[in-house]
Amino acid sequence: MTRAKLVERILEQCVHRVDIVFTPAQIQERVDALFESIKAALARGDEVELRGFGSFRLRRRKVREGRNPKTGAAVHVPEKVVPFFKAGAELREMVDP
Repeated sequence: MTRAKLVERILEQCVHRVDIVFTPAQIQERVDALFESIKAALARGDEVELRGFGSFRLRRRKVREGRNPKTGAAVHVPEKVVPFFKAGAELREMVDP
């Protein structure tokens, strides 16, 4: 699902509620703010936990020797930090009942 599709789906859900009226631009702002908040927290080294959905955290990958797939030559791969997502129990059960 793309960001635009996500905004559309949220807008569809809001249409059924009389007490909540948002424009697509307002929803886009909120979706962008959510993603920016998650990225900023990870950049600070914090973990982000969304109950029922999952958690985002950083994982450290160790230094290793890799291979160039074209030539087969050994290549030094430096240590790096990568984002990692772990699905929550509710999401796992929804996906694989």
